[in-house]
Amino acid sequence: MSKRRVMLVGATGLIGREVIARASRMPDIALVGLGRNEMEMPPGARFELLLADPANWDEAVATINPEVVICALGTTRRKAGSDEAFRKVDHDLVLKVAQAAKETGADHFVHISAVGADMASRNLYLRTKGETEHALQRLHFRRLDVMRPGLLRGARQGDFRLGERVATVLSPVTDLLLWGGLKRFRSIAASAVATACLQATREKPGGAFVFQHVGMHRLIQRFEKKR
Repeated sequence: MSKRRVMLVGATGLIGREVIARASRMPDIALVGLGRNEMEMPPGARFELLLADPANWDEAVATINPEVVICALGTTRRKAGSDEAFRKVDHDLVLKVAQAAKETGADHFVHISAVGADMASRNLYLRTKGETEHALQRLHFRRLDVMRPGLLRGARQGDFRLGERVATVLSPVTDLLLWGGLKRFRSIAASAVATACLQATREKPGGAFVFQHVGMHRLIQRFEKKR
């Protein structure tokens, strides 16, 4: 069986670690990570990790030579320390990876954004996410998949977020209140988003696709059928 070479950026984050854990059970892909720091691998992981300074990530991407990219890069304004530092990760670094991948020959990019992403938003986080999505579309990958999860459920390592923790505790109740068009704001497990991303790497039709809560769960259903 030929394996598709899939590059993961953002491997140390909540979703990235879930991608690594689930990819170990997928014989049809060879997963290679690009990061800046060493990390403890999840049990049973089949995963290579190339370490490089982000300033040299364009060269690192060329070395990996991926067919598909899963981009789980992301931070927060608080963690980054300033608006500019936040944008450098969530916009500039994402685009740097995407451009390098396109130039190397990758034709499929899977990006994790956020529900409510909108270039016109007054909220820095959502506006930056929207601008990043728009810039990715202009690169014209054969296929672009954008995941827009709501509140992520899962245990973060070394990144305590009080507001997110409280919202997670309340999510079983608040999710029940979100119906119709509001379903897209429902919480979702990081493992589910990771599964949706991995299924997206198997999808064949070309074009640009945006998956919100319901759409991601449809990808997960296809993933389970494949298993």
